[in-house]
Amino acid sequence: MSDDHTHVQEFFTARAADWDARFPDDGPAYAAAVAELGLHPGARVLDAGCGTGRALTPLRAAVGLSGVVVGADLTPAMLRAAVRAGRGRDGRLLLADVAALPLRSESLDAVFAAGLIAHLPDPAGNLRELARVVRPGGLLALFHPIGRAALAARQGRRIAPEDLRAEPNLRSLLAGSGWRMTSYVDEEARFLALAVRE
Repeated sequence: MSDDHTHVQEFFTARAADWDARFPDDGPAYAAAVAELGLHPGARVLDAGCGTGRALTPLRAAVGLSGVVVGADLTPAMLRAAVRAGRGRDGRLLLADVAALPLRSESLDAVFAAGLIAHLPDPAGNLRELARVVRPGGLLALFHPIGRAALAARQGRRIAPEDLRAEPNLRSLLAGSGWRMTSYVDEEARFLALAVRE
């Protein structure tokens, strides 16, 4: 396992037990972001980097019992926290790296990814892997329950021009990875970029 993976796992392992308690009011923001994907009953969706599974319940509600919901995360402690929170019943949980997903090509209708892009060691390659598992015309939602400026302030830093989530940077990154950005919102209360699989 690479140092990047080890660092990510160490970071989230140390925070898994109280992750939901640290961010208790994010539920409505997750539900609203999932709603913007416009998923239909029977759809197949991946929550990439699902963490404690906060998106799994709204994803299950969107696709219904006939749909497929998969949550994949690199950190076992986060997946255990998802199970403890009862979210494992809303989707199948996989210990998996988004760099090499154990899913068939073009097998999904959509990918939801909350807070994922900042933790990717190879953003272009990892977004290409997400594109691989989504059918042409399928959707990607890159989400965070607060905007870039609010997140930077929370972390005691400034937004740098090279920030991957800046609109021109993200648009270019997505375009080079098999996606076309269709909308971009970066406001204090949320970050949400939607893209379609080319």
